[in-house]
Amino acid sequence: MDKIAARLEADATPSAPALILRPWSPTDAADLVELYQDDTLRRWASSAVNDEASAARWIEDQQRGWDTGDRFGFAIMESQAAGAEGQLAGHVVLKNVTPGASSAEVGYWTAAHARGRGVAPRALRALTYWAFTAFPGDGLKRLELLHQVDNTGSCRVAQKSGYDLITLLPAAPPAYPLAGHLHVRERGLCRPVVG
Repeated sequence: MDKIAARLEADATPSAPALILRPWSPTDAADLVELYQDDTLRRWASSAVNDEASAARWIEDQQRGWDTGDRFGFAIMESQAAGAEGQLAGHVVLKNVTPGASSAEVGYWTAAHARGRGVAPRALRALTYWAFTAFPGDGLKRLELLHQVDNTGSCRVAQKSGYDLITLLPAAPPAYPLAGHLHVRERGLCRPVVG
């Protein structure tokens, strides 16, 4: 997969700018450290970013995923005039991609300043469309989204993005201390998404 050409866009809303989704860059490290000062983000994120060195390692992991073809992480940037990048607003990822497998997983987080403006649903819809078109034919047919039951914000994002709640998953400590929701979106079989 060509990460240089992977640039996705999501339309603006009446109250929020358009979004640009592009692979992470080493130049994002300082902004990533700043965003990770948010307690809410730290609560739900699976990785710790405490300083520029840990941010650089996290970004290297994202880049390695592109190189190996099993993880495709995108920085979510707010768009400015003429399509220029503005402020970092979050992260969206297609992960656990295996050649020949029909399913993979999606994930996301948003910066504190970007919450409540439809950033995560718009970015997830753009990623979903890209995933289903970038892996056509016998490629991806099903995308899964998992979150803990107490993460009501993620549940709303899943629903707004056309991911149907399929089942409740049991807790699996220590990685998953609480029960979770499994949401699924299938290529071509999912209800239309509006809004």
